[in-house]
Amino acid sequence: METIFATATAPIKSGVAIIRISGDDAYACYKAMVGDKPIKPRQAALRKLNNPINGEMIDEAVVLWFPAPASFTGENTIEFHTHGSRAVIDEVMEVLSGLDNYRLAEPGEFSKRGFDSGKMDLTEAEGLADLIDAETKIQARQAMMQKQGALKDLYDKWRRQLISVLANIEAYIDFPDEDIPESASAAAIESVEDLKKDITKHLNDNRRGEKLRLGLQVVIAGAPNVGKSSLLNMLAQRDVAIVSDIAGTTRDIIEVHLNLNGYPVILADTAGLREDAEVIEKEGINRAKARLESADVRVFMFDAENIANEDFSIITDDALVVVNKIDKAGGATLPDEIAKYNPLLISVNEKKGVDSLIKKLEELAKEHMEIGSDPVITRDRHRFFLKNTIKALEQFDMRLPPELAAENLRQAATCLGRITGHIDVEDILDDIFSNFCIGK
Repeated sequence: METIFATATAPIKSGVAIIRISGDDAYACYKAMVGDKPIKPRQAALRKLNNPINGEMIDEAVVLWFPAPASFTGENTIEFHTHGSRAVIDEVMEVLSGLDNYRLAEPGEFSKRGFDSGKMDLTEAEGLADLIDAETKIQARQAMMQKQGALKDLYDKWRRQLISVLANIEAYIDFPDEDIPESASAAAIESVEDLKKDITKHLNDNRRGEKLRLGLQVVIAGAPNVGKSSLLNMLAQRDVAIVSDIAGTTRDIIEVHLNLNGYPVILADTAGLREDAEVIEKEGINRAKARLESADVRVFMFDAENIANEDFSIITDDALVVVNKIDKAGGATLPDEIAKYNPLLISVNEKKGVDSLIKKLEELAKEHMEIGSDPVITRDRHRFFLKNTIKALEQFDMRLPPELAAENLRQAATCLGRITGHIDVEDILDDIFSNFCIGK
């Protein structure tokens, strides 16, 4: 297999840059650039890196040597911690590209090699990717939990339970004249029913893991000029959307990413909802309505100055209702049609009531995304295979011939194995023969 190399840090000017090399011939670059000066495994050493073509020194670097299998990839690995100069990085990369059997790594290839070497399963690799992408503290905590094997341990436990039941049924397939004892049949049914309950509970999580990973979708909607764009700009603390007294200024969806006490929120401003709009604005309104349909939280904003003429029929039962411009309303009483929703009264211009709005958004974010100590589903891929696991278990019936009952369990175990990337029929064989007495 080819030896791969790449920078493990961002390609920008910095104090330190890390260049990682992994593969059978990883140590060759050390000998080519440093020489025969020995280096101890897993101990940092300061070494001069030289260009083997002209003998000139490239840089002084901290070098780390990780012999296989004790490395991130499970392969021989060298790391050069150089100064973060673009010139230094380019020259080291040029030297590496000239070595036999060396090539630039593809995206994610170090992690893929770690998976191939058994250093991590697919869920742990996904957790690593999420940790790198995390923008908030709570996102990072969820990613770290997954990276450390929380999902893997759960799914492997369920898979082992299935394999144990499957192994007991498989033992009777070669003996068709013998009926499966009632006690064994009852135990299999009970185990499968318990597993179905556990997986169903795991699935009924309101997608909080996916929401936390991707961000809570919050959409602001309302008629033109009620202050939607002003609110977006204020929460983003920068001018993201154009603010104007002219109706229909916002024609497309404008998003900002917020960190509300550790919870990631994607706040979207939308085109003002009205009937008498021209063609381009109507397209913006259609997009706004579509975004409202898929939103996790809907914020409907109204104008206190024009409250008597507002259309309250757009409000959905689960919406957060906000009345803006209370500083200009002169203490006008709210109509019963909106008062029943207990709206938040704010003034974006004078920043009145905005703290209460932010606090309410934080509460909603926590309600949608709070996770406890139990691992949660973080990807549609997991959910797809878990649902297929349930389908296979629902078809399981001990009244069927053992071959068919076993096939249903095998399909369920395969679905769980596809989540983690561990699919091996040897698991069943190992479970069967481990219960044999010595000498058999």
